[in-house]
Amino acid sequence: MDLLDVTIVTVAAPHIAADLDATQAQLQWMLAAYTLALGSGLITGGRVGDDVGRRRVFLVSLACFALASAACALAPSAGFLTGMRAVQGLAGGFMVPQVFGIIRSSFEPAAMAKAFGAYGAVQGLASVAGPLIGGALVDADLWGSGWRTIFWINVPVAVVALALGVRVLPESHAPARSRLDVVGAVLTAGGVFLLLLPLVQGRDWGWPAWGWGLLSLGVVLLAGFLTYERVLARRGGEPVLDPALLQVRPFTAGLAASVLFFGGLASFFLVLSIYLQAGTGRSAWDTGLVIVPYAIGSMITSGAGVALAAKAGRALLVTGSLTLAASQGLTWWLVRDGVAPGYWALAAVMFLGGLGLGLGAPILVNVVLAGVPGRAAGAAGGVLSTAIQIGGAVGVAVLGTVFFNALSSRSTPAGPPEVVFGHALAQVMPWQVAAYLLAALAMLALPKTAAAHRH
Repeated sequence: MDLLDVTIVTVAAPHIAADLDATQAQLQWMLAAYTLALGSGLITGGRVGDDVGRRRVFLVSLACFALASAACALAPSAGFLTGMRAVQGLAGGFMVPQVFGIIRSSFEPAAMAKAFGAYGAVQGLASVAGPLIGGALVDADLWGSGWRTIFWINVPVAVVALALGVRVLPESHAPARSRLDVVGAVLTAGGVFLLLLPLVQGRDWGWPAWGWGLLSLGVVLLAGFLTYERVLARRGGEPVLDPALLQVRPFTAGLAASVLFFGGLASFFLVLSIYLQAGTGRSAWDTGLVIVPYAIGSMITSGAGVALAAKAGRALLVTGSLTLAASQGLTWWLVRDGVAPGYWALAAVMFLGGLGLGLGAPILVNVVLAGVPGRAAGAAGGVLSTAIQIGGAVGVAVLGTVFFNALSSRSTPAGPPEVVFGHALAQVMPWQVAAYLLAALAMLALPKTAAAHRH
């Protein structure tokens, strides 16, 4: 459900905008609010599960996710939908960490590997199924509900999962209680939100001076967050971000690489979906078919990437990032002149991007953590996961703004939709290429393998 609710929404975005009369900024918030809330809840959710009980927190957050999904399906306005997407994301932030904790506490090492393998297989299936299910549901228009079925589908899945979870999931706790860094979590979420708000809304506001003031306040909050974390660590507390981690060069490089590597994905599929439907006239189903080769390519290389990570992790990451840069550059080449490309040309470029994603995405966190002292690996993993989600929200804000600004710019060429939207998409691609090239550069500071010795 977590992965489906990212990819499904990107495919359905043009239909949601048309039905709810959503602004371009509201479309960005529908994605950014979910990923920002998800990222903000991951570390806190994991610690609450450790203390209160992972089974209990999983089932409660699963029920909240289902209720929020139903509220999304019933949304009367774009603003209400965005708010419920944030609730969905927060519920997901508490739900997802419990999966790892339950697996670790319920299986012996040999069986645990199989369990995590099954979890990875479900992730791969979701990445392939998301665009297809989203396209099929929107085009089918079941009972006249249109895009709303992409949220309704979560409800029966959650009901079945709740029934099974009550019967079969074991309860587990961490050996010792942890102290929640609520202040740190609020400061970082508030700081990132204030950074995103003027970036997304600035175009609608007319870029006023007070908007830049909000952005500056976001920077101040994040600086205050780092100061507070240092004070908390000196007092023997458990900060969201241990300041000592920032002194570990592989970790800081990995943090930057992760944000750059994953930051552009959600925004890319949002603007691509709008281009394919509003620009080239494709249906939601046809748009899903264009995106599917991306997921297939990722599934092909992800297995090889995991198998070779212990021998050539860094090389795989750099290769994957450069492959993604090449894919985005080719996308720019296809759309730059305003001629709508055919399916197979788009599918080939998507497939290439998926190959790059599969090489990097499954092993990036493990390679980064190989350079972190063992005692800090757990905290570093939580921070990395959070940074990836927040990076996605920032990517939607920044690259979505580039796309929509290009659409409304006076310099946008007049002409048929494929020319106008193709020009806007072409403005985004150089930023995407630059992000993946910078990610590859940051990856050069990572350990060579995912099995580096930990002290």
